[in-house]
Amino acid sequence: MQPAFIRVVDNIRKLLDVSAWKGTYQDVLIWPPNTSDETKAVVTRLLQELEAATPEKAAEIRETLARLPMPHPGYHLCLQRQEQQVSVDLWELCYQVCFLDYNSLSDKPVDIDISLIDEMGDVDWNALEAKTKRLVEQVFASLPPE
Repeated sequence: MQPAFIRVVDNIRKLLDVSAWKGTYQDVLIWPPNTSDETKAVVTRLLQELEAATPEKAAEIRETLARLPMPHPGYHLCLQRQEQQVSVDLWELCYQVCFLDYNSLSDKPVDIDISLIDEMGDVDWNALEAKTKRLVEQVFASLPPE
């Protein structure tokens, strides 16, 4: 996944250099679907309390957290042009690069795109670059017009 992520970020940089859009990167928390704002607030508060908790209190907090939905880290590209803003999930884009017909809304198993692997079992850098460039260009082509 790391080679795909590096190629995604590099191709984004190249397109931002010639685009009217300005891009910044942001760490985000991705919550399981249907997690209420109240639950998110409770989990966030408990995670903050955990940092300064005594060993006994920390064990109690971890036990409570084990029963609650937990977020996983995400990384977004935030694009802005004048008043327009668009957020792109970079991990989702990497999954599209690495897997065949990836759809985040599907529960079906994914297949690795073996066209990105050469006959020696190593990354086919040319194929990886070509697919990544195509997908990043599609993201920029789908942005709202001026």
